[in-house]
Amino acid sequence: MSQSRWQALWLVHSRKRGWLAHLLWPVSQVYAGLTALRRTLYALGIFKTHRIQVPVIVIGNVVVGGAGKTPTVIAVVNHLRDQGWRPGVVSRGHGRHSQEIVEVRPDMPSEECGDEPALIRQRTGVPVFVAASRVAAASTLVGAHPEVDVLVCDDGLQHWALHRDLQIVVFDDRGTGNGWLLPAGLLREAWPRGSSGGPLPDLVLHQHREDALAPPRISAPGASPFSATRRLADHAVGPTGERMPLHELRTHRLTAVAGIARPSVFFDMLHARGLRPEREVGLHDHADAADYAALIQDAECTLLCTEKDAVKLFPLLAETPPASRVQAWAVPLELTPDPAFFNTLDHRLHTLGRKP
Repeated sequence: MSQSRWQALWLVHSRKRGWLAHLLWPVSQVYAGLTALRRTLYALGIFKTHRIQVPVIVIGNVVVGGAGKTPTVIAVVNHLRDQGWRPGVVSRGHGRHSQEIVEVRPDMPSEECGDEPALIRQRTGVPVFVAASRVAAASTLVGAHPEVDVLVCDDGLQHWALHRDLQIVVFDDRGTGNGWLLPAGLLREAWPRGSSGGPLPDLVLHQHREDALAPPRISAPGASPFSATRRLADHAVGPTGERMPLHELRTHRLTAVAGIARPSVFFDMLHARGLRPEREVGLHDHADAADYAALIQDAECTLLCTEKDAVKLFPLLAETPPASRVQAWAVPLELTPDPAFFNTLDHRLHTLGRKP
């Protein structure tokens, strides 16, 4: 069985307690024991937790795969900046070809910093540092940018080496799956958080599509539950920043491309906006530039992708001779949390004794 077919089969069964989930349940108990041991070593001080001199907000998910962390990071960072904070972002930089500490610069190749940090830098303009160690990234960022007064950590709920002052747990339409741990289910750790001794979250943000009913809010002890709607923007963005109304693309022959954790989510959102691509290409998350180069060579239609894909796709197009350059557009994703979400976030930050 191919890897893609296995992943599809596993994803279906990890959302219900069917035969595959039961088959994998003993392995999930080994996983649970290992994570509990690691958490205990941090609690006993054998593994050290490092505190940074500014508040740290960790945004992550307890389910495997993309649950909307990066759009949430972008929304939170832009909100903090509007409130007078001077935020910075740290990330692991998945998919990059180096383990060094790197400050993400405008137009830096994603191979050097990772696609998600590159996108965050483009969408927010704030300092973004990546490193294999989030502690190293955070310390280096604050040292290089003393004006930064709050850090947002993209992912990292399960990485306890970096002390966090606030935790935001993100869910999508999958919720908690079948409620079992990996690999029998979707959970990276037991939920509700705290049920197995882990630190409690502060805010829970459950995302859903604009055209879908809001799901029941997922709660946890001590956490404030909120919902957020996500939708595709009314426009698409080209390689040089030009815009086109999304509805005008309905007359184009389209190839939809998505190198994200769940490509079908992007394709379904295109369908909901009346777009019917002739071809839909789902790449693996953090796909290599070579995958996009192959698409450019084979493309017979206008390429339509996510902003995350555009980080790798658009630079490749710029290197293509104009006569053979395929047309390509990226569709931004808009995330709109409950207004109370940001109000609660502001209040929690102020209770830390820090104000912008």
